[in-house]
Amino acid sequence: MIPAGTAPGPADAWIMTLIAIEEHWIMSELTAALRNAPPERRDDSLAFNDLGDHQPRLRDLGAGRIAAMDAQGIDVAVLALTPPGTQTLTPDDAVRLSRAANDRAAAAVGAHPTRFRALSTLPMSAPGAVAAELERAADLGHVGTMVYGRAGDLLLDDPAYEDFFAACARLGQPVFLHPQLPSRAVRDASYRGFDPTTDLALATFGWGWHLDAATAALRLILRGTFDRHPDLQVVLGHWGEMLLFWLDRADSLSRVAGLPRPVSDYVRSNFHITTSGMLNPALLRHALSVTTADRLIFSTDYPFQHPHRDDITAFLQHFPSAEDRARFSSGNAATLFGIDL
Repeated sequence: MIPAGTAPGPADAWIMTLIAIEEHWIMSELTAALRNAPPERRDDSLAFNDLGDHQPRLRDLGAGRIAAMDAQGIDVAVLALTPPGTQTLTPDDAVRLSRAANDRAAAAVGAHPTRFRALSTLPMSAPGAVAAELERAADLGHVGTMVYGRAGDLLLDDPAYEDFFAACARLGQPVFLHPQLPSRAVRDASYRGFDPTTDLALATFGWGWHLDAATAALRLILRGTFDRHPDLQVVLGHWGEMLLFWLDRADSLSRVAGLPRPVSDYVRSNFHITTSGMLNPALLRHALSVTTADRLIFSTDYPFQHPHRDDITAFLQHFPSAEDRARFSSGNAATLFGIDL
């Protein structure tokens, strides 16, 4: 913590710059397609976008969003299409709407180049089209991409996505692995038996989302993805989707799977961890005990979490040094995503 009356040094100046990397938005055409999808392709978590004032906040890619950023002290927001993205759609619709979303996000960045960057949306239900759209989006200026652990029955570690991961590594495009609603079979086995609202909450923000994302991350490690693509970088939200808290046990998987390194080593070298608005000092302390400060990045998960400026400022004081605080608030994000400050 900086003592009162102490002038900030060069590292402390970074505190005045705050980059948030998981700031969601929606596109009306995609929302309509998701709502009109046949039952087997519907995602019940779409309902969360309608709660409270989420809809107007998600739709706003201009003055209203920037005003909210100013109120929080956020200088740059990295925009990412809100779940469930396009991966539940048919391949043709996924390609068409992913392209439209990437064009729309690029236009928002072009209109506000000092305040916005964007992660691309990819048609994961059309694996043969994914790498090409990633490259097109990178050419538009997208600084990374956001994907999910599964598109229908196709898991993210399936060999069908090998060209995608190769392109990410080659282009230096980090992959944000976002939680998603577990499959219908998993929900039936583990997340039913209460009222519909409790069922959905248990399967999503209460537990299922995060276990699903952590499992997808583990599967990428076990599949040898990072051995084939050592430069590939993946971002996990919500303080690592519970994975950071289970590394002692997860390391045993390396021996069973014949991996050349422990799981925890992959986590420390190929994963970045973001807060998703969960500004809990206890979570920070644990994260720093299993990974390094240069792997931690700020985000609010806007608009689903909306911490106040005072909450953010108070949380930043829990970093053990000004240098670590500077890395977390903007330095790590700027380096990972190539954001000029």
